Amino acid sequence: MTITAELVGFIIMVFGAVSGVWWRVESKVKVAEDKADKAAADLAQHRVHSAETFATKAGLQESTAQLLRAIEGVGNRIDGVHERLDRVFESRAGRRTST
Repeated sequence: MTITAELVGFIIMVFGAVSGVWWRVESKVKVAEDKADKAAADLAQHRVHSAETFATKAGLQESTAQLLRAIEGVGNRIDGVHERLDRVFESRAGRRTST
C-alpha cells in the first residue's frame, strides 16, 4: 500500500474532525464546571446566611423556657383570681348570716 496525498489529506481531515469534537466537548465540560462552582459558592453563602439568621437549637430552647415560665406565671395569676373570688363569696356569705 502506497501513501498518497489523498490518504494523508483524509487522515488530516479525520484528525481535525476528532480534534474539533474533542475541543467542543472540553468547552462544554468547562462551562458545566463553572456553573457547578458558582452553584456551590451560592449554596455555601446561603448556608452562612441561614446560620447567621435563623434560630439555633440552644436559642430555641431558651425561648421555649421563657415562654413556659410566662405561661406558668399566667396560670398562677388565674389560680390567684379563683382564690380571691372564693374569699369574696365567703365574706359575703359570712355577712348575710351575721345580719
